[in-house]
Amino acid sequence: MKVPTHQYRCALGRLQPQAADLDAIKQNGWQEQRILVVAENDDRLDFIEREFVRRLGERLYSATARGVRHD
Repeated sequence: MKVPTHQYRCALGRLQPQAADLDAIKQNGWQEQRILVVAENDDRLDFIEREFVRRLGERLYSATARGVRHD
């Protein structure tokens, strides 16, 4: 007689986070709040677009743009 073995389910299993679809989150952020999240090295961008993203990031978020200088 074969007795089915039950898989042990850990009580903490329900607390593990689910993997998120990052592209869906980015798309939703753009559609609802007009927030753009793009990596400088995104393969979907051509050279000019990557350079534009890099320069924009440097202008907005670099240490010198915030008034902080590291000499």
